[in-house]
Amino acid sequence: MLRVRDVTSSYGDIQVLRGVSLDLGDGEIVALLGPNGHGKSTLLKAVAGVHPATGGSIELNGEEIRTEPPHRIVERGVAYIPEERYLFPDMTVFENLRLGAYTRRARERFAENLAFVYEIFPRLRERRDQACRSLSGGESRMVAIARGLMSGARVLLVDEPSIGLAPALKKDVYEAIRNINRQAGISVLLVEQEIEYALRLAERAYLLKKGTILFERPVSELDVAHVKEAYF
Repeated sequence: MLRVRDVTSSYGDIQVLRGVSLDLGDGEIVALLGPNGHGKSTLLKAVAGVHPATGGSIELNGEEIRTEPPHRIVERGVAYIPEERYLFPDMTVFENLRLGAYTRRARERFAENLAFVYEIFPRLRERRDQACRSLSGGESRMVAIARGLMSGARVLLVDEPSIGLAPALKKDVYEAIRNINRQAGISVLLVEQEIEYALRLAERAYLLKKGTILFERPVSELDVAHVKEAYF
């Protein structure tokens, strides 16, 4: 489904990604692990077109998307869920979700996608008329993921879904991601610092350090100690 080859990316004179390659299969969950500041979020932004790659290839279903603008990539079925959430705080939960369905294909399937979102996140149905500024951190994260789903995404790029959340809410968010994958077959590329959560959810994991992939392994061959040893 998603094929990344030799991708490079820079911020000014600072090169962040140095020839990164990875694959995300249809219906697969893949974890992208690594220390902070080593390029994980930059890779998600490159795939989403938010911070375009400077070189390499990014293919979705066999078609090159590296040079396409973000809205075209969304139309192709890729949704980027940033760590920062970027909700519209004075708008309601429902209004934020409706904004996620801005493409023609998403508008045509609005009712269907909304029903799926409310099935995955029943709390959002309860909060549908509540302003987003009044939500808890976990609820805000749910809205951000749900808004991505409203675009009709087949690929979710999720950046640090558990950051800043209490343990119970982390569990809720991860269970929702699992259900999104199992019920709809949506592929997920997950960036996460909480290694234990990521390894419980994903099928494979990549370790990114200093802008390069150190290794790729099935999760069954990894444990937390192994990953942390590679970090340092």
